[in-house]
Amino acid sequence: MSQGRELNKAELLAVLDWYRAAGVDLAVGEDPVDRFAQPAPAPSAAQLLRQAAAAPAQPPPPAAAAITGDPAEARRLAASASTLDELKKVLEAYDGCSLKFRATQLVFADGNPEAEIMLIGEAPGAEEDRQGKPFVGRSGQLLDRMLGAIGLDRTKVYIVNTVPWRPPGNRTPTPEEMELCLPFLNRQVELVAPKLVMTLGGPAMQTVFKTTAGIIKMRGRWQDVAIGTHQVGALPTLHPAYLLRNPAAKQQAWSDLLSLKVKMDELGLG
Repeated sequence: MSQGRELNKAELLAVLDWYRAAGVDLAVGEDPVDRFAQPAPAPSAAQLLRQAAAAPAQPPPPAAAAITGDPAEARRLAASASTLDELKKVLEAYDGCSLKFRATQLVFADGNPEAEIMLIGEAPGAEEDRQGKPFVGRSGQLLDRMLGAIGLDRTKVYIVNTVPWRPPGNRTPTPEEMELCLPFLNRQVELVAPKLVMTLGGPAMQTVFKTTAGIIKMRGRWQDVAIGTHQVGALPTLHPAYLLRNPAAKQQAWSDLLSLKVKMDELGLG
């Protein structure tokens, strides 16, 4: 692109689409601004008069209280849910994780809650954030084809993420965000009680297997893990988004899927 040339309409739209995919949803100036630290604008004289005439309202909680969570509270709230519907309502009302305030909506789960196979990914992307379901973008379409290759579909699996809100710009969730969301994932697994789990990608594998090892080293290796109070055999594999960027790795993912199929046959699942 030559310098100084004005962008045409198609190019401008492409730039805007790139910004949206990166999580940019607010036009800003050259100097950074902490929106959570900004004071509320001073009311006008007319507003002050109306406020004086009206009954006093309860002030909203401070911004810091809304985005700073307590892991103990998260564990207590998660444990209070006795069904998946109750857990979803608890998450919808939960304000302890700051990711919620930057996401469009909660991305709770998809698939069959009575399935015996659970898939665990990392976090929602842009399309998942818009639709409120995990794995519905390009990586989700690839995941559907992968499942179909071994006779599965979304009526036979239950799909969740370690974090139920989209991180800005699709970044990796921070350790603090993971700690606040982990009790809800654990409770989700306890309520579904799957017989097999497959993790998708490095962050999900590290969360479920409680390891700092890389996904390339760990993929394809079955282990018995404890997720909350639920003991289950789990298999880590590569994330579909990684496969889209690295098509040569699909052979490794196919090997993992075949391993899952063998385990399903051994247990009479599918």
